[in-house]
Formats: sequence, structure tokens, C-alpha cells
Amino acid sequence: QVQLVESGGGLVQAGGSLRLSCAASGRAFSNYATGWFRQTTGKERELIAAISWNGDSTYYEDSVKGRFTISRDNAKDTVYLQMNSLTPEDTAVYYCAARATLMGHTVVTGGVSEYDDWGQGTQVTVSS
Repeated sequence: QVQLVESGGGLVQAGGSLRLSCAASGRAFSNYATGWFRQTTGKERELIAAISWNGDSTYYEDSVKGRFTISRDNAKDTVYLQMNSLTPEDTAVYYCAARATLMGHTVVTGGVSEYDDWGQGTQVTVSS
């Protein structure tokens, strides 16, 4: 099990950028595939980006492709989500999640049930 702490959320104007960070502690984070989810009130938590533990494979949900970039620094036990060209539709609580995988190139894209460890979330609000 790893403990995850998100940071970097806040209020930004439409068209602006934010970078979220997910800092891990506990077991060797370098063996964990990681995903970023977001959730708005009344909706299910959705996976928007994911990365393998070796960083070579990534996944993006269609609505964030070309605007968001997921990356990781295993030396710092941290995963990032760079968010550009933000719109009010990106307003949500953003969660980091992790799952141990055997293969370094595995990206976990199965949704909430596929991840074992979660952070507490960070609020992102985009004003129009």
C-alpha cells in the first residue's frame, strides 16, 4: 500500500494552466501504475489520465487529450498532471490513484475498481 497526497489545485481562469502533483510514500512507488481521476457532484469518478510505472505508456480520456499531460519522477515518488487550456468543464475534485503492477509498461485504464490506493483529492475550479 502507498499513501498518496495531491496538491496544486486551486482557482484559475479559463484558458489558464495548473500542475497537480501526487506525492507517494510507503512502498516503492516505482512499482505502481498511477492514474488521475476527477469527480463532480452527482457524477461518477472518471479516469482522465494514466501512466505506467516506467513512464513509457500513457492513457488520456478524449476530453483532455492534447491539453493534459501526465508524467512521473520515480526518484521523487511523484506523479504530475500538467493541465493547459482549462475550461469551466474541467472544474472538479481531482484524485490520484495507484496500483502495483508486474510489468513496467502496464497502464491501468479499467476505472475506479482497478485502483487500490487513493489520495484525498484536490479541488480545481476554472472560472469563465
